[in-house]
Amino acid sequence: MSGEKQADEAIVSSLKEPAEHEKKDEEKGGQSIFSVKSLLWHGGSVYDAWFSCASNQVAQVLLTLPYSFSQMGMLSGIILQIFYGVLGSWTAYLISVLYIEYRNRKEKENVSFKNHVIQWFEVLDGLLGPYWKAVGLAFNCTFLLFGSVIQLIACASNIYYINDNLDKRTWTYIFGACCATTVFIPSFHNYRIWSFVGLGMTTYTAWYLTIASLVHGQVEGVTHHGPTKLVLYFTGATNILYTFGGHAVTVEIMHAMWKPKKFKYIYLLATLYVFTLTIPSASAVYWAFGDQLLNHSNAFSLLPRSGWRDVAVVLMLIHQFITFGFACTPLYFVWEKVVGMHDTRSICLRAACRLPVVIPIWFLAIIFPFFGPINSAVGSLLVSFTVYIIPALAHMLTYKSASARQNAAEKPPFFLPSWTAVYAVNAFIVIWVLVVGFGLGGWASMTNFIKQVDTFGLFAKCYQCPPSPSLKHH
Repeated sequence: MSGEKQADEAIVSSLKEPAEHEKKDEEKGGQSIFSVKSLLWHGGSVYDAWFSCASNQVAQVLLTLPYSFSQMGMLSGIILQIFYGVLGSWTAYLISVLYIEYRNRKEKENVSFKNHVIQWFEVLDGLLGPYWKAVGLAFNCTFLLFGSVIQLIACASNIYYINDNLDKRTWTYIFGACCATTVFIPSFHNYRIWSFVGLGMTTYTAWYLTIASLVHGQVEGVTHHGPTKLVLYFTGATNILYTFGGHAVTVEIMHAMWKPKKFKYIYLLATLYVFTLTIPSASAVYWAFGDQLLNHSNAFSLLPRSGWRDVAVVLMLIHQFITFGFACTPLYFVWEKVVGMHDTRSICLRAACRLPVVIPIWFLAIIFPFFGPINSAVGSLLVSFTVYIIPALAHMLTYKSASARQNAAEKPPFFLPSWTAVYAVNAFIVIWVLVVGFGLGGWASMTNFIKQVDTFGLFAKCYQCPPSPSLKHH
């Protein structure tokens, strides 16, 4: 225990410098640490981390989960949400353990992280070497790139249900420019108010979907045939895998904390709250509309227009802007390190340096506007490795020797005190996600994705828009 205490003290002491620097800056301006700026801008507590995790975990995916339920049936949908929620919480815990291990080793070497944000690929590099760094960097960056793309696609898909005077592609151009403003947010420290507000927005939207569906009642002749095809079943399953695979930014959120060791169970607590949003809303919408959802990947499209729905759409648009920033910020850090601007204190210089990152995201969102199917494709091909397989394997290899286990900064958790049991759980995750998530999920989601390309074409002007004479751009 003394080793753990020393590691914690070393990490906390290394975080004091930047924290004290911020405090001095505020005092120069005649403000205290409890100033408005500090309250809204400088976050690093356990609560900030919880809000960041819970807010970031569900965004536009709330609107596609009913679509997944129609593909796989309600019972499978609920069971897999709980299953992948628990799996995701475990691998987020593994990532946090590996971060502490890496940080502890570097602190002993007197390495300073002032003005430097530790990222997942650096943890892999420090613990397992350059090949793991390359693999982690490739998967993480590609996943976050497409995660940002999905947020842009969702913005265009949602705003269309308030204003259909412009087609979805045009809305993508507009929101791409809006989301580019996230280059001015320096790090996850500065998402304090956004995380808090963002979680309120998803909470409102989830309960709007639930209540509106129950009030609307079942449509005439509603059917609930799912699952009918293996392709659809595994496509829906990988969207759920994607839902609870939002911890690709775990290391960056931990690094923004004043006491990173307290992160261990935060993701699990965030997931438990997220269950109260995802399970009731997806179940209610599927109950009300049934198999109609198979051709409507966005739940908003089936609910009647009302002031309540318009509020939900606007709130989701703002939240997608926040989630775009969450997904893009680690990419900004990587790019800054590549071009040698990561240590620069000027926000404007860093913002100018970050802009090239947004351009390919914008372009990909216009090429693949397939809201719903793209989630499953990203889930099976990228999320499966990035946040499930790689963390589990990395943990197994980091602690494969007896000396590594003996000197571990973090021992196995109280509910699984045996290293053998931890290895068994990790091995199960690797095999399950490789076979079911990547293998079957990859086959199903890519089959469905290719079908969307064949049906609508690349650069589709208005994906899944209703053929109505009122549409000017369809």
